[in-house]
Amino acid sequence: MQRIAWWLYQLVLGGLMLLLGPLVILRRRQHYWPTLAPRLGFGEPPPSYPERPLWIHAVSVGEVGVAATLCRALPPDLPLLVTTVTPTGQAQARKLFTGDKAQRQASVAYLPFDLGFAVGRFYRHHQPRGLVLVEGDYWPLVLAGARRRGLPVVVVNGRVGVRAAARQERWPFLCRRLFFAPVQLFAVQTTGDRQRLIASGAKKQQIHVTGNLKFDSTLPQPKPELEALLTGLAAGRPIVVAGSTMQGEEAIVVDAFEASTAQRALLVLAPRHPERAPEVLQLVHRRGLRSVLRSALAAGAAPGATGKAPEQVVVLDTLGELAALYRLADIAFIGGTLVPTGGHNPLEPAHFAKPIVVGPAMENFRDMAEQFDQAAAWQRAADGADLARIFSRWLEHPEEASEVGQRAHRLLLANRGAVDRTLDLIGPILDL
Repeated sequence: MQRIAWWLYQLVLGGLMLLLGPLVILRRRQHYWPTLAPRLGFGEPPPSYPERPLWIHAVSVGEVGVAATLCRALPPDLPLLVTTVTPTGQAQARKLFTGDKAQRQASVAYLPFDLGFAVGRFYRHHQPRGLVLVEGDYWPLVLAGARRRGLPVVVVNGRVGVRAAARQERWPFLCRRLFFAPVQLFAVQTTGDRQRLIASGAKKQQIHVTGNLKFDSTLPQPKPELEALLTGLAAGRPIVVAGSTMQGEEAIVVDAFEASTAQRALLVLAPRHPERAPEVLQLVHRRGLRSVLRSALAAGAAPGATGKAPEQVVVLDTLGELAALYRLADIAFIGGTLVPTGGHNPLEPAHFAKPIVVGPAMENFRDMAEQFDQAAAWQRAADGADLARIFSRWLEHPEEASEVGQRAHRLLLANRGAVDRTLDLIGPILDL
């Protein structure tokens, strides 16, 4: 019976891939077409591990950053394999874990599609010694493969969103069998995550609250060349950085920028998905603002050197530079919060004690958002008009903005220590 269930699951998943795959590839061909072979378990180079690696799975860019924080604390001679789902996550993983400048070396690959032949090829190819899921990304056949091979599985920095919990709580028995039974330990961020996991079918004795690993992340590495370009372009103007913006949000931010005294500043717009940058640039052009893509910034070009007025907006179309750019910000806006997409991590500008403004939508970071609210470590903007008001207020009263940024930095420092607590728990299970 169980064998039939697995075949049905693969049949349904394979059917959905055949149905929706061409649409995804058609819309984002350059993004996904080159990744099909490795996701199916083909075309990977021969492994070069001196011994079986520890497999760490991180879905996308945010989880890759968490993985990097954890990996820096692991034994330096431990071979590592890092997988991602998204191409942007893959690019970030290759940047952080491969090459001469990597702080921690690891092999990087795509998570295979959750199909029997692809998962089997992946396990045979890499021969992992254990699996670490960053924040939780549960694929039944991947987990079943680990269980069948007797591999330890742990979740670190685990979190369960309210929406996901509502879905899972309808089927606790199914979730327990498919997702949670192969996992030996859950190291989760908050008591709320623990309670939601228990309600979803996980055993409470397996779940431990360790805090959020993102608070333990290191200061982003500076980008001297880019910082010099933007500082030169700003020419003494304040800099407003709007990071990880989502579709439909850039228009709200630009309207707020124009409606406020921030129009005397330089606005850096950083779409969450860099491939949207040309679309965002066109939106800014239609508003009549002088703008440029970051990739088009010429080294050494001084503002006004061509006789034209300096740009008002820079659209970031490169990957891995946003975190360091918060160092230059006089104001940092966190995207995904003025549109209902759940928000993004506010800790990167907090590293630099920058004043942070967010919209109302922070469901993906509910517990962290409560901490920021209680500490008055940011400002909430109800809408675009409110965002314009905050822009104007902080640019006219920089001492007030500075105090908000200092509170954010103190909050970050007060919540460190999750890495040590996590390693104390997972070390014996993974034989570290």
